[in-house]
Amino acid sequence: MARTPSIGLRRARPDDHLSVVEHLDELRRRLIVSALALVVAFAGMYAVHDALIDALTWPLPSDTDQLITLSPTEPFFTTLKVTFWAAVLIALPIWLYQAYAFVIPAVAEQPRRVVIAVVSGLSGLFVAGVAFGYFVVLPVALNFLTGFGGDTFNTQLRAGEYFGFATTMLLASGLLFEVPVAMTALSRMGVTSAKMYRTHWRIALVGIAAIAAVLPGGDPISMVLLMLPQFVLYGVGIALSARFGQAPLWSRDEEPDPV
Repeated sequence: MARTPSIGLRRARPDDHLSVVEHLDELRRRLIVSALALVVAFAGMYAVHDALIDALTWPLPSDTDQLITLSPTEPFFTTLKVTFWAAVLIALPIWLYQAYAFVIPAVAEQPRRVVIAVVSGLSGLFVAGVAFGYFVVLPVALNFLTGFGGDTFNTQLRAGEYFGFATTMLLASGLLFEVPVAMTALSRMGVTSAKMYRTHWRIALVGIAAIAAVLPGGDPISMVLLMLPQFVLYGVGIALSARFGQAPLWSRDEEPDPV
């Protein structure tokens, strides 16, 4: 049985017949690449952390007072947390590609054009999701939440809690926009199919609503804003699965007799 002595950073092919040790070695290299991507992104974001903090405070209502801190160390650690989560947002497309390049080729050989399309799709959809969360969802959610109750409450926002809320919302929004790619990947692996997605669309809609409900914010307006594009993206995922998917694994052999 032929073996590949070293696969470097290229994608493993189904016919490489890698041993367990070689698979672990490939995984180690991909984890190193992912870690380096995070380190580089963190350094870049820290270099512009003042502009980054200003950008994250833009969605706040204009009548909101300056963010407060309650300890001498909070400004420093809050800045580090903001920088870290911004680095995660930047590095996540690379992480997703590394996961794709490690898992999917083990199931089926991927032409170079397919890999390029997947990488472009992952990055483009993630950026679109973050932009949608930043320009649409976050301002609406903040206006609703900080203005709720009118003059009953004297709303003051703590810096650490606000930035945690904002970065989590943006990260979740970016991940939600990856739904079509995840659907296509599962279909490509033979785990699901476009027919299955069409058959169980009601369950998918309930799942989309549940995810939107547990995300930061939780108000009805931001929930609807997050759900609407997901309905469209679910349809896109069905179309891509029909085009690039393959027969489910359970249907390639004779189906078992019903119990």
